[in-house]
Amino acid sequence: MGCDELRLPERGRAYLPSLETVHRAEDSLVVQFSGPRDVVSTSWLNGGYRRDLSAVFNHQIPLDACDDCHENGGVKTYLETVAASLGLDPRAACGLVTRAEMKNAVAVTARYRDLPVTAIVTAGIDKNGGRAGDPASYYEENGSFEPVGGTVNTVLVIGADLPEYALCRAVVTASEAKAVALQQLMARSLYSPGIATGSGTDMIAVVADPRSSLHLSDAGKHSKLGELIGKTVINATTAALKNETGLSPVSQRDVLVRLSRFGIAEADLCGAVPGGGATDDPSPSDLNVLAGHLQRWARRPENVARAAAALHLLDEGAWGLLPDAVVRTTIARILHDDGRAPTGLPDTGRAVLVAGLSRLAVRDLLSEREEEGTADGAVPAGPARGGPGLRSPGRLGEFLDALDPESGDRVPGGVEVPAAAGLADGQEDLPPARRDLAPRTVAGIDHPRRQGAGRD
Repeated sequence: MGCDELRLPERGRAYLPSLETVHRAEDSLVVQFSGPRDVVSTSWLNGGYRRDLSAVFNHQIPLDACDDCHENGGVKTYLETVAASLGLDPRAACGLVTRAEMKNAVAVTARYRDLPVTAIVTAGIDKNGGRAGDPASYYEENGSFEPVGGTVNTVLVIGADLPEYALCRAVVTASEAKAVALQQLMARSLYSPGIATGSGTDMIAVVADPRSSLHLSDAGKHSKLGELIGKTVINATTAALKNETGLSPVSQRDVLVRLSRFGIAEADLCGAVPGGGATDDPSPSDLNVLAGHLQRWARRPENVARAAAALHLLDEGAWGLLPDAVVRTTIARILHDDGRAPTGLPDTGRAVLVAGLSRLAVRDLLSEREEEGTADGAVPAGPARGGPGLRSPGRLGEFLDALDPESGDRVPGGVEVPAAAGLADGQEDLPPARRDLAPRTVAGIDHPRRQGAGRD
């Protein structure tokens, strides 16, 4: 029992297994019913539980109309106008609104025996993705709202007859599935350091067929219907987010992207290097080299893995699952090559994380310099490095010692890497400069290193 993506044509109609039709009309996607349907929705227009609707539509609202609707409380009136423009009876349709484009919508279908389920999703959380319980964006008073930003809209079509309470349960299951998709992408909240569970403006419509010969009473996670709802919504939400904003497992495979959830940026990692916040110590050339190196270093999976493990410990501390002292010490061990925590750790887990990642990035840069064996120890300029060489060759080594004074782990020369060991598939025939290497062992210390990795 797998999931299949249903193609939504730019012109013409697509047919769902439960006999509804889907078509795109300018900035809207319309699901037209072939007969009576039971619908539960969060729409301003004919929302709640209805048995007298003939269609549900998802509409990309223009920004100027969005501002006007929310300032004047006219969302219902606006949706009535949209329904009429689509040739629908405004009294027999419900509508969802979003700023996401309909061309990026994804429909995913799954079936078990005679039960088909289809989830049609548009998604974007880059403007107002949030986590349940985050600080609010506004207080509603006399119909005043903020404009809609990013939104995850879901139309769930079930080819079975469900009682009212089961339709409501389907809303719960679909909402949990949306949160699963965001959790698996580690999508950030814009209002807290937490992982987003949706946006602040998400909408949903669940459609069931009262004339179906298949009568079901449960849409929860233990039921087969709940499983189908979960799988279709997770898959459709994941694909729609990639279509709309590029959010994907690949885009999240970046240390700097993961750190952004905690308000940590490239400048913080450079600034953690002793003297890194000054203009002349280290030299601007040194900082340019380090910043350029961070862009490559941050995309290497082994570095993302370390950062992800450390960030999860920050989460556990914030949730009260682990004591702060344990969080700080364990983060230090994860980011230290020999698995031990240096003495004299900073007072917060965040500071330990920044110092540890900075140390790893500087160490990796020194390793590159040593391996390339330049006469003066400078990182050469050019396409392979993308920037100028070091003005003061010994400077970064001094900074590394200062970041980790008790270990003094300056990287020695003479690093040996087996010619064909640890190569990724298909890398054997590539020149050494273009190979992706597995973690190397430097003087008995495992040291993550990938040569030639760039930003996607």
